[in-house]
Amino acid sequence: MLEDLQAIVGAEHVLTGADAAPYGHGWGDPAHATVPLAVVRPASTEEVAAIVRLAGATGTALIPVAGRTGLTRAGHGEGALILSVERMNRIREIRAEGRSAVVEAGVILANLHSAVEDHDLVFPLTFGARGSAMVGGALGTNAGGSNVLRYGNTRDLVLGIEAVLPSGAVMNLMSPLHKDNSGYDLRHLLIGAEGTLGVITAAHVKLFPKPGAYATAMVAMDDLDDALALLNTLQAETGGSVEACEYMPGTYVQAHTALPPGHRAPFDRTWPVNILVEVGALAPRDCTPGPDGRIPVQSRLEEVLGRMLEDGRISDAVIASSEAQRREMWARREAAAEIAGQHKLRITLDVAVPLDRVAEFLRRADARLAQLDPAATTSVVAHLGDGNVHYTIFPRDADPVHKEHVMEEIEGIALDLGGTFSAEHGIGTVKLGAMTRRKDPAALAAMRAIKAALDPAGIMNPGKLIPPA
Repeated sequence: MLEDLQAIVGAEHVLTGADAAPYGHGWGDPAHATVPLAVVRPASTEEVAAIVRLAGATGTALIPVAGRTGLTRAGHGEGALILSVERMNRIREIRAEGRSAVVEAGVILANLHSAVEDHDLVFPLTFGARGSAMVGGALGTNAGGSNVLRYGNTRDLVLGIEAVLPSGAVMNLMSPLHKDNSGYDLRHLLIGAEGTLGVITAAHVKLFPKPGAYATAMVAMDDLDDALALLNTLQAETGGSVEACEYMPGTYVQAHTALPPGHRAPFDRTWPVNILVEVGALAPRDCTPGPDGRIPVQSRLEEVLGRMLEDGRISDAVIASSEAQRREMWARREAAAEIAGQHKLRITLDVAVPLDRVAEFLRRADARLAQLDPAATTSVVAHLGDGNVHYTIFPRDADPVHKEHVMEEIEGIALDLGGTFSAEHGIGTVKLGAMTRRKDPAALAAMRAIKAALDPAGIMNPGKLIPPA
C-alpha cells in the first residue's frame, strides 16, 4: 500500500514513523497522541481521489486533516491513513467584482485574508488560530469565530465546494451562484461533517467589502445581564454595523496579564465584566476623517459609550485610538488558547444558549461546578453576539469518569436553557457522549443512514461525529 501511495504522490510525500508522529495529535493534546499508519500529502484533487479509491479497495481507515488546530480529536486515528491537504494551498482565483474567491482546502486563513485585502475585500472568518488553521478544517467543522455576529458561520460564507466522496468520485459543486434551488444542498451536508462523508478539496467562498474604518473599544460593566442592552444599543446606533461583541470576565483578564512576558490590563482596576466591541464602517461619511482629524465612526462610538457611562449603564470604556491599540485589544481576546494551555488538565466546553440566557448559564454553571469539583477553576470567554460560550474547566484530576460527569452536568444546563452542547468546535470523539445523550434519536438515525449510504465501507474518519448505535 505504501508503494501505491508513493506512486500517487511521490515518495517524499508519504510519511511514516517519526515523520508521521506530529500528525498523531491535535493542538496542545500530545497526551492523546495516536500512531498513524502513514501520512499522505496530495497536491491535487485527482491525487486525493486516487488515495480515497486505494483506501476503499484496501479497507483502510482514512482521516482528512488540515491545520490540525481542532479541539475535539477529530483528526486522531490509531493505525489510520492520514490525508493532509497542506500541499493543496492555492488560491485559484479571486473574483473581485463578484466578491468571491476559489480556494483549495490547504489555504491558511491568514494567507487568504492577506490575498483578498489587496483587493479591499475581506474573508471574514477569523479566530485565534488563523495563522495555521486552514480552509479545509474550517469547512469540516463549520467554524464560527469572532465575526459571526455580522457575517455568519462558515456555511454562510460558502457558495460551493469540490469534494471527493468515499467512492473516489469527485463531486463538483463549485458554482458561484447565490441561488441554486436544484435539489438537496449537498454543499451544506459535507460542511460540518468532519470528513466523515468525504474530503472537501476546494471551496468557492464569499468575500465582503473591507470596512474603511473600525471603531474598537473595551467596555467594563458590573453585571453581565446588562451586556445585551449594550449590544442592542450599539446595533441601533450604528445601523447594524457591530462586527464583534466578546465577553471576558475579570478572572480571564487577570490570567492574561500574568502570561509571560506580561500584558497590560484594559483598565486601572479589575472589573467583573469586560467586553470587546468592534464596529466596522463602510460608508465614506463614516470613514473619512473630518477637519479635526477624527474618524466619524470612532466619534460615534465614543458618543454612545459616553452617554451610557453617564447613565450608569456601563462602568468604564477605552476606545482604541490607533491600529496598535486595536490589535492589543484583540490579542487579549485571542489569548484564550494560550491561557488554557497553561493547564495540563482541561475540560473544553463549547456551548451556545439564547442571547438573553448567557449570564444565567454562567451563574448556574459556576454554581454547579462548585458542587461537582470545588477545587476546579475556569477560563471563560464568550461570543455574546451569537450566544456561544467557551467554558473551559481545569478539574482536580484526570479521572475520565469525573470529567465526563462534569461535561454532562454543564452541558445539561445549556440544553435546559434552550441551547446546545456544541457551537463551533465540532464533535470529533470528545463529544460523542454528548451526542449520545443529547442528540434527537431520529436525527441520529438519519445521520447514520446518510453515513451508511455514502460510505458503506465506513472508511472515512470512522468513529468520529456519529456515536455507534
